[in-house]
Amino acid sequence: MTFSDSLRQYFFLTLLLIFSRTIYAQSAADDIAKYREMIADGNPSELYEMSGEELWKKPGGPKQVSLEKCDLGLGPGVVEGAAAQLPKYFKDTNRVQDLESRLMTCMEKLQGIPSQSIIDAKFGEGPKKDMDAIVAYVVTHSKGKKINVSTANPKEKAMYEMGKRAFYYEGGPFDFSCASCHGSNGKRIRLQDLPNLTTHDGAVAGWGSWPAYRVSSGQFWTMQQRLNDCFRQQRFPYPIYGSDVTIALSMYMAKNANGGIIQTPGLKR
Repeated sequence: MTFSDSLRQYFFLTLLLIFSRTIYAQSAADDIAKYREMIADGNPSELYEMSGEELWKKPGGPKQVSLEKCDLGLGPGVVEGAAAQLPKYFKDTNRVQDLESRLMTCMEKLQGIPSQSIIDAKFGEGPKKDMDAIVAYVVTHSKGKKINVSTANPKEKAMYEMGKRAFYYEGGPFDFSCASCHGSNGKRIRLQDLPNLTTHDGAVAGWGSWPAYRVSSGQFWTMQQRLNDCFRQQRFPYPIYGSDVTIALSMYMAKNANGGIIQTPGLKR
């Protein structure tokens, strides 16, 4: 066999391997899509939503007051469509807040529950378990609505720009950034397609389907918990719960997704 014959054979085998992997990955992606379709009718998020509605209406905290006067941006007690316009600037706190940080404000002011007690709790336990349920209740009332996040306020615009910088910031032992996985088309991990969050459609697919119930962990994950897991995979320290960097990343994704339809609570593997 000549050198040119060996070279042709090498290229043929390489192309065959690439083609086989592509077919396998597509088949696996199709199987994952079918699996999600099969279990979509029984999304366990509904149980969290029911619990969250009870917590929303039930007097709680040291003040024994309900959250029914919590202002999520559309007026005291209004949950219909509230999640679709968050994060946003709130005059009473002089901050841009996402859903979870805003709920912490309401819990502290209305019910007397210190925000630090929620920040310090573990995900899925204690105060954060209650937060999961309330988040599920609120976001369900925006399902099917258009994402409508504003950057008209200077603080909102600044938060968006901070989120964009954080999205592209590389660090950690592997110089990873959010953009490493979600900054271009055609990427996948563990045979699952990764949305390109810099595009409108990708941001809708990403932002618009979280919070979600995660089958593999048997838990409802809020956006804050999802972001924490991204930081973990980048080998970064976990951000502080409700911190500006997490709100900024949410603002970046949400603004990019403007006009898209919210599908939360989602259902993930």
